[in-house]
Amino acid sequence: MIPDFLVTHSGGFHADELLSSVILTRLFPQARIVRSRAPEWITPGPDRIIYDVGGAYDAEAGIFDHHQRGAPLRDDGQPLSSFGLIWKHYGHDYLAAAGIPEENIAELHASFDASFVLPIDLTDNGALSPSGPLAGLTLPALLETLKPVFDDRAPEADDRAFHAALAIASSFVEAKIAQSAAKLRAEAIVQQAIRYSGEGRVLELPLGMPFRPAIVKAGADHLLFVVHPREKDWCVTGIRRADEGFELRADLPAAWAGLTNGELEAVCGVPGASFCHNGRFIAAARTREAALAMAGLAIEEAVSIGKV
Repeated sequence: MIPDFLVTHSGGFHADELLSSVILTRLFPQARIVRSRAPEWITPGPDRIIYDVGGAYDAEAGIFDHHQRGAPLRDDGQPLSSFGLIWKHYGHDYLAAAGIPEENIAELHASFDASFVLPIDLTDNGALSPSGPLAGLTLPALLETLKPVFDDRAPEADDRAFHAALAIASSFVEAKIAQSAAKLRAEAIVQQAIRYSGEGRVLELPLGMPFRPAIVKAGADHLLFVVHPREKDWCVTGIRRADEGFELRADLPAAWAGLTNGELEAVCGVPGASFCHNGRFIAAARTREAALAMAGLAIEEAVSIGKV
C-alpha cells in the first residue's frame, strides 16, 4: 500500500501522532498529511493511512487508533498509543529506509521500542505520569509546548504548529536511531578489543565510544579501566558497576584527584600524565604509554586496598 494521504486528527496535537507522522512521512514522502475529524477522512480507504483517530485498529485496513473500547495492548498488557501501533507495523521499514544494516534491524527495532516508543505510549495513555522538577522537560511535554497559545485564533495556527513540531520531532527520532545504530557498531569493536585484551584488566580501544554495554554483555568482569586516544591526548576511564549511579569497579587513586600536569606527574610518577578529575573517574595523558602506565598504577592501588 502506497498511500496518498496520512490522516490524523485536527486540533491540538500530542507526541504520539507527531512521532507517528515522523515514521510515516519518511516512508511515504509523497503522501499529504491531512488533519481532520471529518467522517469522509477518518473512514478507511485504499488511498490513506489513518492514525490516532477513527475509533478502530485494523492494520490491513490502514487504521491505527487506540482510543476505542477494547483498544490494543502490548503482549505484556501495557497500553499502546498510535506511535506504538505505527512503530509495530512500520518500524522495520523505517529502519531499512534509514540505512540500518539488515542484520541489526530486529535488535534496533526492539531497543527503540523499549527505550523510546514505550514511554510515549504509557504517557499518552495516562499509565505513566512524570513528576518532579524534570516532568516538564520530557519529550511529550516539550513537544506540546510547540502548540499555539490559547488566544492565537488564526485558522491555520494548529496546522502550522503541527508541521513545525514535526520537523523537531523528526530530529529526535533520527538522532536516537543514529545513536542506537552507533552503539551496535561500537559493540562489535569493543567485543573484538575484549578478545584481544585476554585476562588483562585494561581495555584499549581505537577511539572513544560507548563501551559498558559490550563489556557487560561479554561478562568481562575482570576489566577495570578503558584507555583510548582523543583528539590530542589519551584518556583513562573507569567502568561503572551498574547502569544507574556512578560507582566504579575501581576508582583512580585518591592522591591524583584534581591534579594536572607537573603536579600530577610528581605524584603518580608518570611523565606525560596531564589531568585527573576530582571525581577520580577519568584521567588524561599526553601519550599512549603514559595512559597505560596510569591505568596500571590505578589497578595496583585498587588491588592493594582490596577494592577488587
